[in-house]
Amino acid sequence: MPPILHTHRDNISWITLNRPEVMNALTAEQRDHLIALLEAATTDPATRAVVLTATGKGFCAGADLRSPTTAPPQAERIPGDIARTIKHGAQRLITAVLDCEKPVLAAVNGTAAGIGAHLALACDLVLAAESARFIEVFARRGLVPDGAGAYLLPRLIGPHRTKELMFFGDAIDAADAERLGLVNRVVPDADLEKTAQSWADRLAAAPTRALALTKQLVNASLESDRATALAAEAAAQEINMTTADAQEGVAAFVERRQPTYRGK
Repeated sequence: MPPILHTHRDNISWITLNRPEVMNALTAEQRDHLIALLEAATTDPATRAVVLTATGKGFCAGADLRSPTTAPPQAERIPGDIARTIKHGAQRLITAVLDCEKPVLAAVNGTAAGIGAHLALACDLVLAAESARFIEVFARRGLVPDGAGAYLLPRLIGPHRTKELMFFGDAIDAADAERLGLVNRVVPDADLEKTAQSWADRLAAAPTRALALTKQLVNASLESDRATALAAEAAAQEINMTTADAQEGVAAFVERRQPTYRGK
């Protein structure tokens, strides 16, 4: 079986990590494949939502350090090698999720550790099975968190909670992740796929361009002053009102009927 499964049905791109024997740890090739699939989702008009999930008991155990293409080089390093590797590797993967113009839903079926946790938390919505766990494992390995962890987590749960998770590297279960605000919803393991399908169906039936602009506004607002954020909001609405879906939404409201959005 391929290490990444990809299916496309009902305007939804389903991306499934498929190396359960190593808890879906990512090789460099898999990482690049994920990036390509996310970039393709942005430009494909037939894709209106993305679901990211995995097989087995792990969502993603992080980078596969046993893979020769992922492991840190053992030979003498040239200054800047590690920084370049992170920029073009883990950071590029997280950026691909954040920049995807279609809503990305994570369905976390098990352990998400290191870059695997950041991959899930970068998604727009996060569903977690009751058996899911999240682990900021870096300090336990003598490492600094990478893959945008120190960017993502403070924006989700604040600096003090982030430091607690990163300093100690303790695993937190799905219920605690929901309580902290890391995930949207926790569901029984048996209901994860069904719930992901239901949420993805709703996203795929929504006004696609409006969701893309909303995602951009929310992500940018965390680094914007008020004047910049409000100007971006007005510009986004100006752009959005040129879409057929916006016209349909207004017409449906006036005519007191349910709108039918086509992602245009």
